[in-house]
Amino acid sequence: MKNWKGFTLLATSLIGASALLYFVHYLIFRDLHNLYFYLVHNLAFLPLEVFLVVIVVNRLLARREKQAMLHKLNMVIGAFFSEVGNESLRRLLPALENTSEIKNHLHLKQIWTHQDFQAAQRFTLDTPLQSDVSRLNLPELRAFLLSKRGFLLGLLENPNLLENERFTELLWAAFHFTEELESRQSFDNLPESDLKHLSGDMNRFYRALLGEWVSYSEHLKNKYPYLYSLVLRLHPFQETPSPVVKE
Repeated sequence: MKNWKGFTLLATSLIGASALLYFVHYLIFRDLHNLYFYLVHNLAFLPLEVFLVVIVVNRLLARREKQAMLHKLNMVIGAFFSEVGNESLRRLLPALENTSEIKNHLHLKQIWTHQDFQAAQRFTLDTPLQSDVSRLNLPELRAFLLSKRGFLLGLLENPNLLENERFTELLWAAFHFTEELESRQSFDNLPESDLKHLSGDMNRFYRALLGEWVSYSEHLKNKYPYLYSLVLRLHPFQETPSPVVKE
């Protein structure tokens, strides 16, 4: 209500100032013909001016601002994979039943095109994940994720994350899986039902992780090929990951 009153006052002031200036113009020159001519001339140009300023210029500025925001967001996503994501991909992979299928579809290559990344993205969305967390060293996994909690909480403070719902969902899945592991004092003699529950939480986290990883890898290939080169050598969906550059 207060903003509306302020807007009304501003609009009234501007219209009144315009009317006053036109009146002063008439008092000085006493020429209604030219006064009406320029008034209609300015009114005729007004729609074009609105189109240029409000639509064209504002859209260009909004697009530039969005590109800058996405650039910052990708930097945040890169930090996430460096600190948490890449290691989580590696640590959780042995728990999955269909490891061979995942490696077959997500083994990145230098020659991949946008269509290849799209196919990989569809695979991460459509393929059912089946896992058994009892294959993992759960105490070590819990310790690793808990050691990264502060970093993850820091990411949530970044306002740019509001523009990427998928990455936000990934962070929530990571937090939930971490909390589930933290809440259990021991992983010895857990009932089958509880292991199945933990496996479901891990599947949710891993699916979100895979989708974001594929999207971020394509971004690196298009914008930062030297970083993509490192991803090609280190990702866990190959037989022998190694940072060493080979022929």
